[in-house]
Order: sequence, then C-alpha cells, then structure tokens
Amino acid sequence: MRLTCLAFTALTALSGPVLAEESRKGEARTWQAGDHHVHSRFSGKRAEDGAYVLGKDGIYTLPENARRAQQYGLSWVVLIDHGGEGLSKLRYEQAYPELLEAREAVPDLIQFFGMELDTPGGDHSSLIMAIDPKEAETLRHLEQSYNAHEAKDPARDDPARMIAALKEMDGLNPKPLVIANHPSRGAKTPDGYGRHTPQSLRQWMDTAPDVAVGMEGAPGHQGTSLKANATPETLRKRGYYEQSPTFGGFDAMTAKVGGVWDALLGEGRHFIVTATSDSHRNVADGGEDFWPGQYAKTYVKARKDPADILAGLRAGRVFIATGDLVSELDMDVGGAHIGETAKFKKRQTVTVSVRLRDPAGPNANGDRPDLRRVDLIMGEITGKAAERNETTKVVKTFTPADWHRDGEIVTLKWAFTATTDAYLRLRGTSTDEAEPLPDPLGENPWPDLWVYSSPVYIKVR
Repeated sequence: MRLTCLAFTALTALSGPVLAEESRKGEARTWQAGDHHVHSRFSGKRAEDGAYVLGKDGIYTLPENARRAQQYGLSWVVLIDHGGEGLSKLRYEQAYPELLEAREAVPDLIQFFGMELDTPGGDHSSLIMAIDPKEAETLRHLEQSYNAHEAKDPARDDPARMIAALKEMDGLNPKPLVIANHPSRGAKTPDGYGRHTPQSLRQWMDTAPDVAVGMEGAPGHQGTSLKANATPETLRKRGYYEQSPTFGGFDAMTAKVGGVWDALLGEGRHFIVTATSDSHRNVADGGEDFWPGQYAKTYVKARKDPADILAGLRAGRVFIATGDLVSELDMDVGGAHIGETAKFKKRQTVTVSVRLRDPAGPNANGDRPDLRRVDLIMGEITGKAAERNETTKVVKTFTPADWHRDGEIVTLKWAFTATTDAYLRLRGTSTDEAEPLPDPLGENPWPDLWVYSSPVYIKVR
C-alpha cells in the first residue's frame, strides 16, 4: 500500500512540472541558474549505538533549502544527501516524502531528486534522477545495488561496480545524470589526483556518455574563511582542498589551462564543469557553506522545464560563475553556440562573437563586482587520450578597452583562420590575476570571482 500511495503522491506532485514542459515547448531557451549539490538534515551521522541521527551534518529541511535556492535566484536545484549503510530505505521512506512537500511549498523551483553517491572505486558523485513517477523507486534500486557504502562489504567499492551501474543507468528511460564531485579534493599533492582520475572519468564517458556528463569545476564549502569564531588551528582551506588547492575557488582539473578538462575536450568529448554550494550549514549559522545560489551558480541554456534542463546539461549548454560576476554568456561561432559544433573549410575565416551580461545590481554579499578581463581559450581536438592538452592556450585576452558595453550587456569579437579541429571556451574574472592563483588559507572568496563556459567545437573539413 505504501508504494502505491507514494507513487500516487509523486504523480500528483509532478503534474505541474510535466504540464509546464508541454506548454513551454515553443518557448525560447534562456539561462536557468541551478545547483546540483545541496544537502539537508537527511545528511546525518551515526551515533555510538549505531542509530542514524538526522541534522548532525546537514541541518536544513528540504523545503527550507528550496526556499533559499529560490531566494538566491535559482530556477532548479538537486536536493541530495549522503549515502551510507541502509540509507536507501530512509531516503525512500522519509527524504522523498519531504521532497514532495518541498515541491508543493516552492512550486516555481524545479527540484530534482538524487543522492551523493559513494562512487564505487571513486569519490562522491551527484546522482540526479529525471523527474518521473518512478524516480524514488528507481533511485532506491540504484542505491541498494551500487552505492559503495550501502552495506559493510569492501567488495562494493570496486570500479567495475560503477561501470555496471552506468550501464544500467544508460538503459533507463528517462536516464539519470552523474557528475563527479570535488574531483581533486582527495589528491595528496598539488599535481596529483584523488579517486576521480582522468582514466576513470574517461571510462565513465565511454560506458555512458549521456549519463556521465561532467565534474564539479567549482566545489562547494567556499565559505571556510567566513566561519564564526574560526581560529588558525580550526580554519580550513576553500572547498576542504587540503593538499591540492583550489585556484580562484576552482578545482585544478578545471582551472589549469591545458589540464584534465582540456585533455578530455581535446579528445572530442562533450564534458561539462559545474559550480555548486555543497550546502550543509550556512556561514550565518556557524557553518562554512553558502546557500544554493548565494555564491556559485551553474547556468543551463534551457526552457524552464525539468527535461530540457537535463538535456541542456547533456548537450553542454552550460556556463558557471561565482559571485554573480556574469549572469548571461554565449558565443556565436558560425551560427554555433556553447555546446554546439561549427563546421568550416580549411583556411576559412572564423569570427567569434561573444555576448554577456555583467549585472549592475549587488550580489548576495552586497558587492557590485567588475568584470576586468575575458580570456578566449583554444585547444586542438586530436582524439588522443592524455592527461594534458599541450595545444591549449589563451589566444585572446579582452579588457574593457576591447569590448563594447551597452548598459549591462558586453559584446566582443575576434577572428582567426581555421586550420584544424578545435574548441573554444571562455574564462573571465574580477581579479587582475593572469592565471588563477592557488587559494591561500583564510582567503575571502567574495573578491576572487571567476566565470567559465563550456566550449564551442570546430570541425574543419
């Protein structure tokens, strides 16, 4: 009876988003801001007697998270919590009904169900379910079958189990998404890797390219320096990145030009980076986190309906920004836009047109940050697997003297000659750093703002 009632409740709660999708099919796509990594009170902790206690790690209810996400300008959010021994049952019986309450309480916010997967053979990942009447049952099955810590069995933490999970996910209709979280946080050295490696990410994409679509470029826990009563002994680095630092708040795999992200793009892969809060406890409540959307946003070019947002993530219609430095960003390269492929003849002139919005109003910190520079980054697509893409470089730097401004709208152009298959991506900053520097202990994140776009791909024939 519980399964029947839960499914009926889910279907009732979904009627709004589903009908909205049907009514919006003719609408133009716009930039929808979101966050796929938001924890709640269901990210608890084990007591000495083995009982799982809610509110001991994440502290907020799902409706509260939803209200805050909407307050800080988000259109969509993924409400996820940690896995653990036997927690698939708790997620199904307690967290999911509260999610339905949150959807009813904040109906204008698209709220996806998911979990932070204890990835077999890897670090955490966001497992994002498509909104569907069977979303809770499907997630429960996937968690029971594949989450590494669902049971006390070391054999579950096997990379082969993740490949099996991806194969099953790839066969679902609708398909979920998997995004690797804080990829370099577990690295032991600045140039090392944690449990997410270029090789593992490549295997995921080879197995299920429509499921394994990206990694966190800007991890959460960015408010560590703002924690009340922190001392030099208790202060933590941004993102909890202890051995491999963040760079302008971004993971090294993303921030280093020619690094892992560029290597994967150089293989011709459509692979996105995202920015999240990893919200557990806000800095205003004695924590080290921002609310969803308060500091970091992942923008997806989509209609405001669940299926098109997931489709936009898959297609790479994505840019990410911190501190509301930029709220719109797009490139036009021969009629192709972010996430798309433009075709040119060899030696044909390629014109890159960029349009972005530099908001005039204050951000969540009350600042009005200035965009000081935009970099156009290009790398060749060779198809070869590597840990670096040595062809990637900044090919053009724009400052305010190089662009045209009309109110909040900034436009700029650049042209070059097509010679080989390549990709173009954008990066901008409020700082005067030529390249993002390693973030020192105690750095205030608000003056250190960056924006990164997914690429436009160029095919030369």
